[in-house]
Amino acid sequence: MSTVQVSIDIAAPIGRVWETVMNPDRLKDWVTIHRSVSDVSSRPLREGSTMEQVLQLRGVPFHVRWTLAEVNEPHTALWDGQGPAHSNACIRYRLDENGENVTRFQYSNEFTPPGGRLGIMVSRVIVGAASEREAHNSLSRLKALLERTG
Repeated sequence: MSTVQVSIDIAAPIGRVWETVMNPDRLKDWVTIHRSVSDVSSRPLREGSTMEQVLQLRGVPFHVRWTLAEVNEPHTALWDGQGPAHSNACIRYRLDENGENVTRFQYSNEFTPPGGRLGIMVSRVIVGAASEREAHNSLSRLKALLERTG
């Protein structure tokens, strides 16, 4: 399993950050590897909601079926993902007020590739640094989006 953890402070109220990150239609505005979303089971999202997402990393598109496993609005969301070849991902959003109209957004992604130990070693080499870089880039885009539209 490989894990990416990044956080950022955003000069926006926690409710506005939550509304943005929990809106599947807004993923294109801030997630750098996002390509499309479909089959969203419910709006607004709630525990048990599902969606299909196409992501692209290092030029390779792949499909993930996400299930919103836990939600505590506006503070935490836990997404369980099923990817190609029995790969799995678990993404956690944690939002905390960090001053007046400032939100700390913490993002973590635990990814389990197919192929057992060999798959884990290959994943660390091939996607490890790229995943962390893209997570930082995505959070930077989210910050710019929310602070620009303040």
